[in-house]
Amino acid sequence: MRILALLFIPALAIAEDWPEFRGPFSQGQSSAVGLPTEWNATFSKNVLWKAPIPGVGWSSPVAVGEKIYLTTAVATGDVEKPIVDRSLRVLCVSATDGKVLWDKEVFPQIAATAPNIHKKNSHASPTAIFENDRLYVHFGHQGTACLNAIDGAIVWSTREFAYKPVHGNGGSPVIEGDLLIFNADAEVDPCVIALDKTNGKQRWKFARISEAKRKFSFSTPLIINVNGKRQLITAGSGVVNALDPVTGSEIWKVRYDQGYSVVPRPVFAHGMVFIATGYDKPTVLAIRVDGAGDVTDSHVAWKLEKYAPHNPSMVVAGDELYLVADNGLLSCLDVKTGTAHYQERCTGPISASIVYADDKLYLQDEKGLGVIVQPGKTFNVIAKNDLAERSLASYGIIGDDLLIRTEQNLWRIGSK
Repeated sequence: MRILALLFIPALAIAEDWPEFRGPFSQGQSSAVGLPTEWNATFSKNVLWKAPIPGVGWSSPVAVGEKIYLTTAVATGDVEKPIVDRSLRVLCVSATDGKVLWDKEVFPQIAATAPNIHKKNSHASPTAIFENDRLYVHFGHQGTACLNAIDGAIVWSTREFAYKPVHGNGGSPVIEGDLLIFNADAEVDPCVIALDKTNGKQRWKFARISEAKRKFSFSTPLIINVNGKRQLITAGSGVVNALDPVTGSEIWKVRYDQGYSVVPRPVFAHGMVFIATGYDKPTVLAIRVDGAGDVTDSHVAWKLEKYAPHNPSMVVAGDELYLVADNGLLSCLDVKTGTAHYQERCTGPISASIVYADDKLYLQDEKGLGVIVQPGKTFNVIAKNDLAERSLASYGIIGDDLLIRTEQNLWRIGSK
């Protein structure tokens, strides 16, 4: 290890935490200011520390106070074999210097019974979620657990909700009141599951019904407020459902035929949710959220079929929706009409989600290139910064610094 010394975003008097996938507002937005715009892999610019992370995992970093949490899958036994047993683990890392404070196994994963994963996936891809000194971790079909965030002690764990995945695990959980909710979009019988967050017992289960022939997907749900009522927006193969998060009953749905392997997390602004419909040809849909029942023909405000993302989640800044296709082409759309202000090449191939912070857009491509773009109707790149290491995880933010997870390391990037 080498150690070296908005819209819809409320103003905060102190530095905010980054407690879940896509941050404190669940949509890739941050109120942080003074974030760095320049860094490199040689430590000459704004690298506070770089810490090696054992195992393999593409979950994003979660930061609360002076602690950072990550999940990972560490090979055990004969690591020369192409398929090996793994230990599914949680790490707590010091935000001060990158040192591991505790390292806890949650589940063993036996190679003989573990389904294969996609080459761009890992056995530890869902991001943890922090609340009140509890850390909730999810390994998809391999199990879910709650840990004491102070020392890593396991409060409860369950493998009761195993299912047959395709390409491994993906979507992260969300918390609503006393519930921990996640999508379980399996090869057959896809569903959404809510657990009692105090003990891991099932509280409700929603069966996702669609016309899609390929049922598997990997999206993370989003909780929104609509006229004083809560909606759980959950996108899967062939359909996006809005559910009552307390009961799991359906409020509305929009169908999109054969779209599958849906990954991006929905975003919400201006009375609409924005989703991408997955493979083979992704489409962005803007859906008004005040409907009931099947609103496919009545509540889709607009759609975009060109340069929609398969994997990166979108972000809203002011009156613009920003999305990046997996080939690195960035689009800026009028959020109300879907009209494209520009569609320009921005990065190389990319899987990580966009972050909007400090009136800038932050993107991180799969080769480790970070690109910073000025929001607005005209395409304007502020900076490009190369860490020269494979990177699929989305950014985290701690204070006014960036957290970047690469294939072998975690980086804290901040002004020295």
